[in-house]
Amino acid sequence: MKSLPVRTYEDVREALLVKREIALLDVREEDPHAQCHPLFAANFSLSKIELEAWTRLPRRDVPIVLLDAGEGFAERAAKRLAQLGYTNVALLAGGLDGWIRAGGEVFRDVNVPGKAFGEFVEAQRHTPSLSAEAVDALLQNREDVVVLDARRFDEYQTMNIPGSVSVPGAELVLRARSLAPDPATRVIVNCAGRTRSIIGTQSLVNAGLPNPVAALRNGTIGWTLAGQTLEHGSSRQFDPQAGRNEHDIRQSRQAALALAERAGVHRTTLTETARWAEDRSRTTYRFDVRTPAEYERAHAPGFQGAPGGQLVQETDMFAPVRGSRVVLFDDDGVRANMTASWLAQMNIDVYVVDGASPSDLTETGAWKRPRPAPVISTPAVSPDELATLLADPTTQTLVLDFTSSANHVRGYIPGARWLLRSRLTSTFDDLRALPDAKRYVVTCATSALAPFAAPEVAALTGKPVHVLEGGTSAWIRAGLPIETGNAQLASPRIDRYRRPYEGTDNAREAMNAYLEWEYGLVAQLERDGTHGFFVV
Repeated sequence: MKSLPVRTYEDVREALLVKREIALLDVREEDPHAQCHPLFAANFSLSKIELEAWTRLPRRDVPIVLLDAGEGFAERAAKRLAQLGYTNVALLAGGLDGWIRAGGEVFRDVNVPGKAFGEFVEAQRHTPSLSAEAVDALLQNREDVVVLDARRFDEYQTMNIPGSVSVPGAELVLRARSLAPDPATRVIVNCAGRTRSIIGTQSLVNAGLPNPVAALRNGTIGWTLAGQTLEHGSSRQFDPQAGRNEHDIRQSRQAALALAERAGVHRTTLTETARWAEDRSRTTYRFDVRTPAEYERAHAPGFQGAPGGQLVQETDMFAPVRGSRVVLFDDDGVRANMTASWLAQMNIDVYVVDGASPSDLTETGAWKRPRPAPVISTPAVSPDELATLLADPTTQTLVLDFTSSANHVRGYIPGARWLLRSRLTSTFDDLRALPDAKRYVVTCATSALAPFAAPEVAALTGKPVHVLEGGTSAWIRAGLPIETGNAQLASPRIDRYRRPYEGTDNAREAMNAYLEWEYGLVAQLERDGTHGFFVV
């Protein structure tokens, strides 16, 4: 491969400042990314490039700048992106160290743009909040109060404030009037930490909800640090029909539209967005911000499901190209406008679709990521054929599992070793340290990633390699046995950054450190100077 072009810190910074399109991508795994990266460096793991590129980078000639910390991942990522048709790929001069040496600010954790924006909003608007002790006292005294959890429903189920109701962020303005019809009812909004509590609370304040509203200060982290008990496995959700009162909808719609206009949100149509999707000069993302159930029931062609609260929290994951155009859709005039009002304040060029009708929603089901076919085809084995191979020790068959580590520990084929695909290179010993084998069978959860990893295993080992048809999910559906736990991890478990509330060795210390980090984000934004955030 010919030498790759290089872009300097100064060049990248200028692009960010003038809103010229650029995708600054950190191709390390999530945990090392979370330890240190530039503000707008989106995590884009080398391990999964083929699965994500065509969705997250829809324009093939978008300017891409890759970085790592000297492991050589960026060069490998550039080669894969070129194979996928990307024509404007460069390396960041000096990688992460080069950024730091040039004076660039670096950040910890994940989804930093969204989290930093939340802190910026609170600092500017003094978003009302109550301590965990104060909220607990309200609940214990049976005061007139409702607690609305702004996270995804699956996050809510892992842990929640006792008695709270799951109302994911974009739903708050649409649903709050029906959930708290008495203006005297106090509304408390929470998330795990701070961001979605702040944005959710400020959304209700901005939308003119007559009730007293406050964020639960520091969310479930603050609740835990106060020594208070969380519930687990709760299933309380907003009524999907709630908020459909026409008077409530009209009030919410008017408030959301006014906010969108103040923030500089643009209007568009489905016809125009379809033309934009074909525009080779500009990246356009199209998102449907309704609930996953509504999206799967019917959605407009080309629109990806992205519930609005998550979109504000995870802009770097959904839309990693800074300077791109973002289009939002709903069917109520509330959720898209509220979400757009926040994205606009995050310095994103955002549009809301007007004038759509139910007949325009012609597609059903979950979002189907466009994916390339593997360059090299690998022969497959069925679950039953693999079971026969494993039952005969003379075949010396070893199963390599390239799913996420979380999936692996929940259930894997007996004897299967978990590996990180990014470490399939002579630089690392993960594969070489495994027991000798005459043949390898490669799997993942659904056999989406395994066909891309298989040729790399064959090249490194010189042995026959097969792909398990349907992946480990097919093995389980066939009623074949599984094992669980950490015993077969051949690579370090760095594919996911462990959040401070997820059972770290010193949970209290980790949670306090996380909160201190969030408090410091506004000062970091000021030092970085590239964000362009504002508040209406």
